[in-house]
Amino acid sequence: MKRVILFLCFSVGVARAHDVITTPITYTREIYRIFQARCFSCHRPGGAAFTLMTYSDARPWAEAIKEEVLARTMPPWGAVKGFGDFRNDRALTPEQLELIESWADGGVPEGEPTDLPPKLEPTEVWAEPAHSDISISGDFKLARAIALDGLMPISVPEKASFQVTAELPDGSVEPLVWLQDYKAKFAHSFLRRTPLELPAGTVIRGVPQEAKVGFVPVAHEAPTARRAGHVPARQK
Repeated sequence: MKRVILFLCFSVGVARAHDVITTPITYTREIYRIFQARCFSCHRPGGAAFTLMTYSDARPWAEAIKEEVLARTMPPWGAVKGFGDFRNDRALTPEQLELIESWADGGVPEGEPTDLPPKLEPTEVWAEPAHSDISISGDFKLARAIALDGLMPISVPEKASFQVTAELPDGSVEPLVWLQDYKAKFAHSFLRRTPLELPAGTVIRGVPQEAKVGFVPVAHEAPTARRAGHVPARQK
């Protein structure tokens, strides 16, 4: 009788384990590839955060991972997506968010080891420019035209949030970057997908007086940018 009870308990346990798998999304086929592209630079042995490089590493964190990525706090991009278009944006796409949510809510299946892609050595992916030639605090007017390649937070208060825009002489406004809940430990540049031509007289608005943000010129424009001064808009 005891053996029958044990068998029944085991059978129920197996059935329940199968019942909780409600998604075709697996760690080895979809989730690993997302982590490899967006997370392993920090989430690896010896990295800045706990490793996600194996299923056994990632499994206990599934719910926390889902919550963090849906809240857009991970990966730590640090800016509002869609306010400016950046070539080094490693924020997750809506499709990637949906895959992670489905995996976490659908029983966190592992998948087949043969579905894993070739392993790559994790590397840091932030591409930092050599310099920024103009640093801005408060509202400033550009004295000369520049070709803007990106922006680089130089000194920003912890957890600060603010929008930086460029008000052109013709009255149009270009979004530059919207920093959100800024964290200095994840500091990096925001490099535009397409350089932005800013004519003389453009007013840069939104940088708090207690912060400093650098303007990164297009590489071949660097000599010109060095000559392109700026004066506080309030002093015009």
